[in-house]
Amino acid sequence: MNEPASRDTRLAVLDGWRGVSILAVLATHLLPLGPKSWQLNETFGPLGMALFFTLSGFLITRFLLHHDSIGDFLIRRFFRVIPLAWLAMLVALTLTNAPGSYYLPNFLFYANLPPQHLTEVASHLWSLCVEMQFYVGIAFVVGLLGRRGLFLIPAVCLAVTVHRIWEGAHVDVVTWRRVDEILAGAMLAMAFEGRFGPLAARCFSRVNAYVWLVLLVVSSHPAGGFMNYLRPYIAAMLVGATLFSPPPRLSKLLQTRSLAYIATISYALYIIHHLLVFTWLGEGERLARYLKKPLLIAASFALAHVSTFYFEHRWIAAGKRLSALLAQRRAAKAMP
Repeated sequence: MNEPASRDTRLAVLDGWRGVSILAVLATHLLPLGPKSWQLNETFGPLGMALFFTLSGFLITRFLLHHDSIGDFLIRRFFRVIPLAWLAMLVALTLTNAPGSYYLPNFLFYANLPPQHLTEVASHLWSLCVEMQFYVGIAFVVGLLGRRGLFLIPAVCLAVTVHRIWEGAHVDVVTWRRVDEILAGAMLAMAFEGRFGPLAARCFSRVNAYVWLVLLVVSSHPAGGFMNYLRPYIAAMLVGATLFSPPPRLSKLLQTRSLAYIATISYALYIIHHLLVFTWLGEGERLARYLKKPLLIAASFALAHVSTFYFEHRWIAAGKRLSALLAQRRAAKAMP
């Protein structure tokens, strides 16, 4: 009989899911996925983003469950996300000769809200807007109510889903019609940390990850109908199944070095690949574009590697230093 996986081993599968999520998004944007009538390109984008948002909600909520400082949380998140995002926005807005009214909504991460100020080159950055709005919102709730404020998440998540059903929004980029994918991951974190009691853990331990994987594909397909509204919860159940009771083969696949590396550079990959589509690498007639695809993909990975280890790394380290410095000052003030 297989011995139960350790907590650290179970959490290691998250890197695998992050790698899978970015690969799904890259495939959607850069490759023809099967016959057009199958609508696989329209399927794997929402699938990848559902996994990405689930992981984000899980990790952020788990951090807040274990750390007291909201300032530390915001500093680390802002230094992680903002530098590369702002650089990409500056490039995109300049390339498109965007009017001055587009700069503030993009740089303050509300360009996805009506009236939208997203440019074609940087249209994919709507997801960062949703992310940043979630960071600020959850920080405000926890700062005001403490950790007990996290118990509002299930109610808000269900309210967003009900609103999506009311509006008929299978896939949307507006925060109040998409953030349930992050909130479902937050609920998973609370279940994983035992905040919903032992029953939740037992339920997750009994689910079959492969069944939820199939359901995630169905709930991400345009023909999935009502199942699209359940995508946030299906993605959370899939990730939860591999956390609480990971199938050995799937768990081993999710912990491969290749997926771990892709997960490490995934943020930069997401930001950079879409920008390159609007350069020479993505221009030309259909045949020319196909012939240049390998170059585009290689350039995306190369630039993502450089960005992750030589640009973002410095900002992340600076954020940690600033956070540690502020923590030292708080500790010094608290001393008698």
